[in-house]
Amino acid sequence: MSEITRTVRIGSSHGLHARPAKLFAQAAKDAGIPITIAKDAGAPVNAASILGVISLGVEHGDYVTLTADGDGAEAALDTLAELLTTDHDAA
Repeated sequence: MSEITRTVRIGSSHGLHARPAKLFAQAAKDAGIPITIAKDAGAPVNAASILGVISLGVEHGDYVTLTADGDGAEAALDTLAELLTTDHDAA
């Protein structure tokens, strides 16, 4: 099976800080397949690592590229893309 990539725009008004990063990393971990996230043309990090995700310094409106490989990659990226495009900072 080949890698699947998807580029999404960050919806959280404060970017991928602690809470959205934790939600995202947990969902990536739960997928049970290798998933990476990269900002712009930067080096990808393990999407299941909260510290890795926060270290990207992703802000609202930034574009990130998700890459997944394995069974269920398409569904996993659907779930993660939805998490990233949602504004978790909305009251």
